[in-house]
Amino acid sequence: MKSIIPIASLIIATSVILASCNMGSKSSNKSKAPEIKKENVEKEVRDFVYPLPTSFEVTDMLNRIEAAYILSLSNPVSNVDKYFTEKNQALNLGIYSADLSYASTYNQKQETVDFMNASKSLIDKLDISAALDADLLVNIESNLDNKDKLVELITDSYYDTYEFLNKNDRGAVSMLVIAGSWVEALYIATHISEDTFNNREMVSIIMNQKEPLNKLMTILKQVETNEDVQATMEDLKILHEIYNSIDSGSITEDQLSAIKDNVAVVREKFVS
Repeated sequence: MKSIIPIASLIIATSVILASCNMGSKSSNKSKAPEIKKENVEKEVRDFVYPLPTSFEVTDMLNRIEAAYILSLSNPVSNVDKYFTEKNQALNLGIYSADLSYASTYNQKQETVDFMNASKSLIDKLDISAALDADLLVNIESNLDNKDKLVELITDSYYDTYEFLNKNDRGAVSMLVIAGSWVEALYIATHISEDTFNNREMVSIIMNQKEPLNKLMTILKQVETNEDVQATMEDLKILHEIYNSIDSGSITEDQLSAIKDNVAVVREKFVS
């Protein structure tokens, strides 16, 4: 159980940066993601109101509207052994991390352990465990009630991992993790209820993912020479078009339904 927090925190941080950082110019290296300044990471972690798919906001929102925990919405942990390519491992690390946050917020202990183990398995397969500080777990658990310290720890864990991947010419991996996490949280949010359109808070959160998705497509474009990133951008193309058909501050039931249907298609492709 204790390994849950640092893994989820890493995904929280990547999602925050996705939603708000200026990613800079396009990299010439096919796998190297654009540079991110550490002070910008800290500012966004501290100040940004977390968008979907961060565990702090999505799962808290689901709790507030008293939505029941639905295990079948998550990617079965039995699937973890079938992810052999780096692309599938990275996408599903993001997916399992979102599932882990969902389960842990609802205090689903066995499911939380299962998703933690699945995430750890993919972290090992991707060979990125070396990027995490050995003391991160203890430090986070010791500062759960200290927001300033948590911001510092989360910032460092994100930045160190991002730098680790880029120094090893694997920046595209971090982009794919972000994409998987974003898609899974949107999938959960759009499928948690059969009556989503009548819940104003849920509709607002789903509608407001237009800008984060635009930022996601922008950040993926920075490394689009990577074939895996190209394929992921193509998978997100229709969903991107649907979101960009939405007028600011409003969404129709047909548009919401289209988002729900298409994210299910994308997510199924990611987890298959």
